[in-house]
Amino acid sequence: MAAELSIVPANQASWTDLETVVGPMRCHGMRCYCQRFKMGWNDWMGDVPDEERAHRLRAQTDCGHPGNGPTSGLVAYIDGEPAGWCNVEPRPNLPDITDTRIATKKRGEDRADPTVWVAACFVVRTRFRWGGLMRRLAPAAVDFARQRGARALEAYPMVTVPGVETTWGELHVGSRNVFAEAGLDEVAHPTKRRFVMRIDF
Repeated sequence: MAAELSIVPANQASWTDLETVVGPMRCHGMRCYCQRFKMGWNDWMGDVPDEERAHRLRAQTDCGHPGNGPTSGLVAYIDGEPAGWCNVEPRPNLPDITDTRIATKKRGEDRADPTVWVAACFVVRTRFRWGGLMRRLAPAAVDFARQRGARALEAYPMVTVPGVETTWGELHVGSRNVFAEAGLDEVAHPTKRRFVMRIDF
């Protein structure tokens, strides 16, 4: 039987389900809770405890309070089990995405424009990886941003090379091919391995 997939706004998921997905993930040796791009580097590498990072994500997602209120991403379920997460929200909420500082300046973009959203990060639980879940989350992120009033959605994926292994830690921002399949076009190439992808609504 084919697995049943559902993807819901994070505020329609329980905090327990979201923490099951994101809790074990680490960035630079620390539990991330999708705060890396929201905190300055000094704060990130400082003494902010895991509990505080978790508290911030719980507040940002408003888990367990369904409706049209603000929430910062999507939770994917496979056969009813929490399997994946995509952080997608207005770009000003993510001030520490280094590549966008380069890319927006070169493109004359206003980094404070709240109508430009970003699909910043994916997390897929180990047992559900390599099954195409990221390819399902990316178009869901496009639809989510559009439905929430975004003027555009951007992503900052890396290049994957056929035949060359890429670690999951590198793929947390998504791959160029995944976003291309979801309808995003390349608008900048700020570094050798990094792209800026965008779709305007």
